[in-house]
Amino acid sequence: MQPVNSSVDSANPILEVTHEAAHHEHSDNRMFGFVVFLLSESVIFLSFFAGYIVYKTTSLNWLPDGVTGLEIKEPTINTIILVSSSFTIYIAEKFLHKNNLWGFRAFWLLTIAMGSYFLYGQAVEWSGLAFGFGDGVFGGTFYLLTGFHGLHVLTGVLLQLIMLVRSFIPDNYSKGGFGVESTSLFWHFVDVIWIALFTLIYIWQ
Repeated sequence: MQPVNSSVDSANPILEVTHEAAHHEHSDNRMFGFVVFLLSESVIFLSFFAGYIVYKTTSLNWLPDGVTGLEIKEPTINTIILVSSSFTIYIAEKFLHKNNLWGFRAFWLLTIAMGSYFLYGQAVEWSGLAFGFGDGVFGGTFYLLTGFHGLHVLTGVLLQLIMLVRSFIPDNYSKGGFGVESTSLFWHFVDVIWIALFTLIYIWQ
């Protein structure tokens, strides 16, 4: 029996096309699964939002004693920075598609910095609030919603750091950038959720 000549197989255009099609299908399946994951996360957030609306519209004493409302200036600045980071991560992806790794790294790192600033701003806000998690329904829902979203922002920043480190591995993204694409999609999701959350908590007071 003759041994299989791997060099001949690798030079076979039919095998190459089949391999590329299988790889493309595998990538599509992964992205589909990731989108399903984001949809499940959306259901969780929507449930929280619905609960917040019900409690706010039915509670007789919504705000804790001594609290008349939330300061909106700093959260607005944090919101602008976080929403703007969706544009920087989009530009980073464009650079990666053009195989410009340094352009990708620059805007990807800028996105990480903007997300980190948002987390810092949220921590500063929490430290200056006059109420805690146990101060009524409002206190509990406020920390639950902002904290759960903050956890997603932190997750997004960590994922971006991983993708940034992987960009220094030679030819890491030569066969596709599923990790970058899914991380970017997750980041856009986090931004959209925050816009809804910011409207509910800070605008609708």
